[in-house]
Amino acid sequence: MVSRSSLRYGSTGRLQWACQPGGFKNSRGSDHWRASPYAWWAPGCHPSDRKAMRRHRRCARYNSDVADLEDLVGERLMFGLPGPTLRDEDVRLFKDTRAAGLILYRRNFESPAGLLRLLEALEGALGRRLLVATDHEGGRIVMLGGATTIFPDNLAVGAAGEATFAHRQGLVEARELRRLGVDLNLAPVLDVLTERYSPNIGIRSYGKDPATVARCGVTRIRGMKRGGLSACAKHFPGKGHAPLDAHLALPTIDSTWAEMHATHLPPFLEAIAAGVDCVMTSHPVYPNLDPARVPATFSRPIVEDCLRNQLGFGGVIASDDLEMGAIGERSPVGEAAVRAAQAGHDLLLACHTEAAQRAVAAALLDAYRANRLPRRGLEAAAERVRRLREERGARFEGGPPARDLDGPPLASAIAARAVTSVTAGHGDFRRALNGRVSVVFPRFSELAPRITIEPEVADERLYLEGAFAPAGIAPEVVLVGIEPTADEIGVAAARAAAADATVLFLYDAHLLASNRALLEAVGTRARALAVVLLRDPYDAALLAPGVLGITAYGFRRCQLDAVIARLAYP
Repeated sequence: MVSRSSLRYGSTGRLQWACQPGGFKNSRGSDHWRASPYAWWAPGCHPSDRKAMRRHRRCARYNSDVADLEDLVGERLMFGLPGPTLRDEDVRLFKDTRAAGLILYRRNFESPAGLLRLLEALEGALGRRLLVATDHEGGRIVMLGGATTIFPDNLAVGAAGEATFAHRQGLVEARELRRLGVDLNLAPVLDVLTERYSPNIGIRSYGKDPATVARCGVTRIRGMKRGGLSACAKHFPGKGHAPLDAHLALPTIDSTWAEMHATHLPPFLEAIAAGVDCVMTSHPVYPNLDPARVPATFSRPIVEDCLRNQLGFGGVIASDDLEMGAIGERSPVGEAAVRAAQAGHDLLLACHTEAAQRAVAAALLDAYRANRLPRRGLEAAAERVRRLREERGARFEGGPPARDLDGPPLASAIAARAVTSVTAGHGDFRRALNGRVSVVFPRFSELAPRITIEPEVADERLYLEGAFAPAGIAPEVVLVGIEPTADEIGVAAARAAAADATVLFLYDAHLLASNRALLEAVGTRARALAVVLLRDPYDAALLAPGVLGITAYGFRRCQLDAVIARLAYP
């Protein structure tokens, strides 16, 4: 249906489009004639205007094509906002680029009510519904922690050995995120770990067994779908064995197609068969999968040929953030968006800076106008994104934002089942807990600018005293930095020497030399020592014989509670 518009003569004497609420009028006189936008054939059209109107109809069709192109390109864009309140610049960005997607980060969340105001204000200003997404993986990757259950990391879910945990988690997070207005959760991670060190994925993965990763990931996807939330499987074709963090630099993964099919692709195949709505690709270079040696984000053999055609995925293919360091090494962000579109992506993410976001939109428009990218592919990609957006109903579903009542007990149950002893230690350690106990613990509050820290553990000393109290243990707490100083290490070692038992909560000693020094100093002087591995379990290789090593595969409050309970009540 064509909107009611008229033609108007401007100062140059040319006809111009103009909205007339009362009908279609010629600006030379409101009663001179009335016509539709197709006035060249309309009975009421003044004959002298017909040639001009035919010419202007062609111009109008061109203008309509331009508008259509901008709308179609905008349908493929997902941008982030810089803060928790809406600015005029934010509205202009989304209006100018027609971006149809919004990704939410911690910087956008101060309170549930504030987030709801942000979404309502932006969509109200735009007059259209957006596709709203967030990274809610669980564990250390949580963006909207104030009104959601913070579950253990995926490696804990895999170690718990009960696939129904993942399904129930998916259902709980769907209820919680839909109340906050989220349509799409950029989870689960389906990357499979190997014996190779993984600096970026680690505890974000369900484990080393492809069957476990597939089982946990698919059951969680089904839980999310049951709760009305779309899921996104990532990072295709699998980067659990990437030697570098793609946020910082471009990794190269040398696996062959045979190796990928044996280990890394099965979880994605299962997710596709289960009807996952979205798949996100990864940035690393896979030279044995694409001889062009380009990042997978730019690789048509990986994205279009494998994922879309060979595996038959018909949903939305999303890029990872195009502002990551891995991509910046190879291409300016605008050109990166064009190359990602050429590879076969539907949804293109530029998550952080307005300059990059505008560059992405402009580069895509230029590429389509220059026929570098095919119009048919644009229309198909935009339609897939539109269908995903329209699958969701109202913006906010399920009542006011709140943690689901089933969430915290479920998180605690997963954490308790996941606790694993990585070294046996001496059998008398738990008897030593009846004496004087020293606890060495990192100040997690230092991480608050970078990740969500639960308020219950932000005051570390108060948390630890309360967590050990039910077992009748009154620990002497020694707090150290995430990267402890020499003075802090000296104090911790001295307290360990004076205690009957020492519990050291260790943070990434395999990466941080200061934490290796802390482990060595405390281990040398402690009479009886237990080490709790707080993040990836790679630190187990650093533990000396006789040290009790234990992990819950993460540092969330439910996981800390679980390891303390295991130490106190074996």
